Amino acid sequence: MIGLSIRVIGFLLLLTGIYFLGQNIIFASHIYPYYWRNLPAMGSVLATAIGVICLVFFRRETGNFGAILLGIGIVLVFISGGVLLKPTSLWNFFVGFAALAGGYKLFNEGRIRF
Repeated sequence: MIGLSIRVIGFLLLLTGIYFLGQNIIFASHIYPYYWRNLPAMGSVLATAIGVICLVFFRRETGNFGAILLGIGIVLVFISGGVLLKPTSLWNFFVGFAALAGGYKLFNEGRIRF
């Protein structure tokens, strides 16, 4: 019972870390007059969506393919220029990263070892 509660706390810390780190990231899309200028943005959405579907629903059959598509989608987001990073304080970054790392360790191993 204690192990389960530690893993739940780890999961909550993981979500808190993702929230703190992700609150200053904005994903935007641009409207272009020609369709071929928007191909990296469309490709990133399609690759990410198909990659997530492959990883969630068809893990045994297409797990590696889904991970590759997810990686391609992330790269295409940065190529399309659709990621805007707002300035953040060092304290927010520290709290978010510490919560993310500590939550991951608690969730996977059930303990934090220094």
